[in-house]
Amino acid sequence: MHLSEITHPNELHGLTIHQLQQVARQIRDKHLETVAASGGHLGPGLGVVELTLALYQTLDLDRDKVVWDVGHQAYPHKLITGRYSQFSTLRQKAGIAGYLKRCESKFDHFGAGHASTSISAALGMALARDLRGDTFKTVAVIGDGALTGGMALEAINHAGHLPKTNLLVVLNDNEMSISPNVGALSRHLNKMRLSPPVQFISDNIKEQVKNLPFVGESLSPELGRIREGMKRLAVPKVGAVFEELGFTYIGPVDGHNLEELISTFQQAHAHGGPVLVHVATVKGKGYAIAEKDQVGYHAQPAFNLLTGKAIPSSKPKPPGYSKVFGETLLKLAENDPRIVGITAAMATGTGLDILQTRLPKQYMDVGIAEQHAVTMAAGLACEGMRPVVAVYSTFLQRAYDQIIHDVCIQNLPVFFCLDRAGIVGADGPTHQGMYDISYLRCIPNMVLMAPKDEAELQRMIVTGVEYTEGPIAMRYPRGNGYGVPLMEEGWEPLPIGKGEILRHGDDVLLLGYGSMVYPAMQVAEILSEHGVEATVINARFVKPLDLDLILPLAKQIGQVVTLEEGCLMGGFGSAVAEALLDHGIVVPITRLGVPDELVDHASPEESKVSLGLTSSQMAERVLQLCRPVASSLSIIN
Repeated sequence: MHLSEITHPNELHGLTIHQLQQVARQIRDKHLETVAASGGHLGPGLGVVELTLALYQTLDLDRDKVVWDVGHQAYPHKLITGRYSQFSTLRQKAGIAGYLKRCESKFDHFGAGHASTSISAALGMALARDLRGDTFKTVAVIGDGALTGGMALEAINHAGHLPKTNLLVVLNDNEMSISPNVGALSRHLNKMRLSPPVQFISDNIKEQVKNLPFVGESLSPELGRIREGMKRLAVPKVGAVFEELGFTYIGPVDGHNLEELISTFQQAHAHGGPVLVHVATVKGKGYAIAEKDQVGYHAQPAFNLLTGKAIPSSKPKPPGYSKVFGETLLKLAENDPRIVGITAAMATGTGLDILQTRLPKQYMDVGIAEQHAVTMAAGLACEGMRPVVAVYSTFLQRAYDQIIHDVCIQNLPVFFCLDRAGIVGADGPTHQGMYDISYLRCIPNMVLMAPKDEAELQRMIVTGVEYTEGPIAMRYPRGNGYGVPLMEEGWEPLPIGKGEILRHGDDVLLLGYGSMVYPAMQVAEILSEHGVEATVINARFVKPLDLDLILPLAKQIGQVVTLEEGCLMGGFGSAVAEALLDHGIVVPITRLGVPDELVDHASPEESKVSLGLTSSQMAERVLQLCRPVASSLSIIN
């Protein structure tokens, strides 16, 4: 059977091991071909091909439910659920999403882009099933990295206290250190422990011994210890914790042995109650380059399949914001041992990997545990350290209570550095950094700032590190800067709450924030070509706003436009509008940003076109505001 002929996962039923191995090779070939051409997550999906095929051999996907944690590893799932012909559109506008989406396929039972949610969701489905009296199977597939998230452990703790609720958790463990534990011994132990005789002895020994003459109830405590001892004899050490939490533990199982996987999943389904199957896989399996560099090939831009090298750009690019952030923070940390960089399993993505290498004592990775990261930072701040929490905007959402409760209420000097703020592109709505301005602006004691370019980013890092009056946050976009000159050292902090005028004009006031400052300048140039002169302000801070600068100009010019790369509701434009209203300045104000809608996966440029946020689109809208009669004179070529 060719992979292209599979439109329903149930079509895998009845295939021989040899036929499944052929399908597995085709999945890897298609996966590699597609990601090499357009970019995407590579290593995770390659590592779970056999796991996916074996699991689906034991399920009826017309009824049974599978929840994939995050979705990084779900490309094989997509290829056998009717999306082979569209797979070349992966992560492209109007194409196949890089994560699971309930609206994309009936087989995407739960969508996710953030880690550690699968067990909670699958348990909810299982409880709903039991309440309705239904009998379908429910499975959560979670990686060992996602298991570091507290939410996953909370769900395991809950499920383990529900012995009559059938739930299968598949732990996809791609840590190489697990390999020595895979083999005949663990298979033998699992078969022995799950066999009916051993289950009978383990579950019923107490009842049998109670009937012996002269013994009765007198051995009950000892029998309990004997029964638990028998279970531990048959459970590898790595599974003891799960057994203590109420799960039946099976594993570790070779994640690339189809026959063993199918047999193990069948056993797990038959056992009942909460069961955890520990599957040892190799991240990047089948592509030697990815197997050797499992971190680097977790996700890749377009690359050459033969060499594994990224396809070079046609021209050199300025350094990325993350790189400038990491290098600047390192320079500061070298001269200040109080500075501690904190990441939640995103050292490379946030640029903190350079701090990890050069100053490991001033670097802390907490795993996928943003809540813990924020409260730990609060504790560090209590003791005079300068904690710098580097996290993607979308992931800081997971620690919202800790920001309020542990940092802002206590007014502790924690510096939040929000990477990937704004439109991020192909990862779609779960990763767009749209909401940080809104969700942070409303919290007392918080200071918010955003740089217009990479040079101003350097100054804001110094500002954040030196600010000791309370919490402060800085947002900056994904991607490369503008190529402006950078300083090696000697950066001066910015005065808190002070913006700057970049251009003077009498017809309209353009207030840009962060990544929208340069577009505001471009808008002003276009307007000037049509006889409309704009004053452009780089706000720098949304909280506190530079009211001494903004209010007189707004009153004088009489036409205000705000530009931001974030949601309009509660954002930068809302802050300006509130300030004008509070000070009795009633002038027309237009807010340009992301409306109340989810931004789907596409390139950032395509998303900006769809949202009307290109410089030419924004200029045309402003021109219509300033000169209604000019509305027929389109400036978009």
